[in-house]
Amino acid sequence: MKVSTEPNENPGSPVVDAGRERLIGGVFGFASYLIWGFLPLYFLLLTPTTAWEVVAWRILLSLVFCVLLLAVTRTWGRFGVIIRQRRLLLLTALAGVLIYVNWQTYLLGTLTGHVIETSLGYFINPIVTVLLGVLILRERLRITQWIAIALAVVAVGVIVVGYGGFPWIALTLAFSFGFYGLVKKQIGPSVDAVSGLTLESFWLVPIAVVQLVVVGATTGITIGTEGLGHGVLLGLAGVVTATPLLLFASGARRVPLSVMGMLQFIAPILQFIIGAWVLGEPMPLERWIGFSIVWVALIVLTLDSLVFARRARGVSDVAPVV
Repeated sequence: MKVSTEPNENPGSPVVDAGRERLIGGVFGFASYLIWGFLPLYFLLLTPTTAWEVVAWRILLSLVFCVLLLAVTRTWGRFGVIIRQRRLLLLTALAGVLIYVNWQTYLLGTLTGHVIETSLGYFINPIVTVLLGVLILRERLRITQWIAIALAVVAVGVIVVGYGGFPWIALTLAFSFGFYGLVKKQIGPSVDAVSGLTLESFWLVPIAVVQLVVVGATTGITIGTEGLGHGVLLGLAGVVTATPLLLFASGARRVPLSVMGMLQFIAPILQFIIGAWVLGEPMPLERWIGFSIVWVALIVLTLDSLVFARRARGVSDVAPVV
């Protein structure tokens, strides 16, 4: 059988369609991480609203936005199938709790002058994900992955000893999102992105209501009291929350995992730049050393992933067709 090496001129061919899908997926993935990278600036515009109130509105407005999406896309039938499965309901509830911990910690860090530490959490997250794979999924690691984990541990130790403070914000972000990823992996393709975020937000409604009651009784609810511009920005919290999550889900279905793995560093890099150079948060020598070790660990982990992915493709290319 002759295999042509000439470009396929048929615009409707599978090759062209696959290339277009990868391009679209790459754009979606890039856009999602770009939005996540600039989120600190958006949340800082919401002052004097506290992190507790922001997260509460974020939950409620995300639910409203997702319900509207279900109505517009007419996917209530698929949503109905999901809510009739007890296992999926429990998993989405667990995912909701984990993403709540992530959101609340992120907002507390961002609005209390710890944007750099939040970026550290998302730099560490890929390494934590690998570590959780070993501890929970009993996966076997390659030597380079063990090196990356060891370097990350050393980096945290340097920051703790040299900087004089435990990076609890960074580690909480890294582990909460890491466990969130594990739960989403258990859910798999059984739950689409919109339905999943709808259920996760729904389970968190009681928490959001309690937080708004407490905020109202203490510092006072700010929505509608700080001017039209502030009210509009706070009202967009649901859209700002849901949009990158949906873009990410759409991108991840279209491009290889290695591509998404490279794109994921966009967000913490932007957050680091915003914290260090826009907001002027302190970066003493100890922090630079700790961050540098983390970056070396990420380079090791990324190169290992790329080499492994290339070898896997090579095996696939030479495998006999049956």
